[in-house]
Amino acid sequence: MKLVFAVIQPTKLEAVREALQRVGVERMTVADAQGYARQKGRTAMYRGHEYKTNLLRKIAIEVVVNDDFVDRTLEVIGSVARTGPEGTIGDGKIFVVPVDQTIDFGGHRGPGAV
Repeated sequence: MKLVFAVIQPTKLEAVREALQRVGVERMTVADAQGYARQKGRTAMYRGHEYKTNLLRKIAIEVVVNDDFVDRTLEVIGSVARTGPEGTIGDGKIFVVPVDQTIDFGGHRGPGAV
């Protein structure tokens, strides 16, 4: 099993969720996130004063999938979360991490206990 952790634009969440559901990925955790990378924040005006925000709003998605679902999960997130055919800086990033074991709160332990 793998944990697919994706950071995407907030406007892409619903499209990514629906696309994942269509390929059989039906469970996920979603959280608001803030951060920056190459974007380095942005400058804005508030009541006539200019200020810089270093942290930009993003959405973090966590999905645990069996190994045979990894490629389709990555393909869906990568293609749907892009803002253009080639993507642009700030569209997001995907991380894939091995999952050795899961434990649900019902007490079941094992590889399929998500």
